[in-house]
Amino acid sequence: MAVTTHEEPVVELRPATPADVAAIARIWHEGWADGHLGNVPAALVAVRTAQSFGMRAPQRVTDTAVATVGGEVAGFVMVVDDEVEQVYVDARHRGTEVARALLAEAERRVAAKGHTRAWLAVVNGNARARRFYERNGWTDEGLFEYLAASDSGPIHVPCHRYVKRVAAP
Repeated sequence: MAVTTHEEPVVELRPATPADVAAIARIWHEGWADGHLGNVPAALVAVRTAQSFGMRAPQRVTDTAVATVGGEVAGFVMVVDDEVEQVYVDARHRGTEVARALLAEAERRVAAKGHTRAWLAVVNGNARARRFYERNGWTDEGLFEYLAASDSGPIHVPCHRYVKRVAAP
C-alpha cells in the first residue's frame, strides 16, 4: 500500500520589485473585495476599483514584501512604521503557510524599525481575517474608526484594532 504525504510548498520571502506590481495589484484587488464587500461603506467600495489598486501598487513597492511559491507571487505584506497596513494572499494559496510567513515578516519589519508593538486594522465583518490574527497571537483592542484615503477625502471605516508585541532588534 502506497502512502501519500502532502508537503507544503516552499514559501520564499523577499522585498517587492517593480516586476511584482501587476501581481500585487491583482491579489490586492481580489483579496480586498473578498474581505471588504458588504463590510465597508459604499463610498469606499466605489473608489476601490481594479484601476485604483493598479495605481496604488507601484507607489508602495518600497514598503512591500512578497511571498513567492515556485517563483510566483503568492501574497504580499505592506508595513509602514508600526502598522501592518496590508496582508493579502492569492486565493490559490490561502490555507497554506503563505499568510503566516507574511505576518511573521511584517512583525520582523516593525521590530526592525525599533517598535516593540505592531498594530493593524480589520473591518468588523471580516471574521476569517480576525480569526487568523487571533490564532497568531494578535489581540483585539476593540472598535475604532479607520480613515481610508480617497481622492475626495478620508472615508470612515469601522474596524477592530489588533495589536501584538514584537521583539526589539
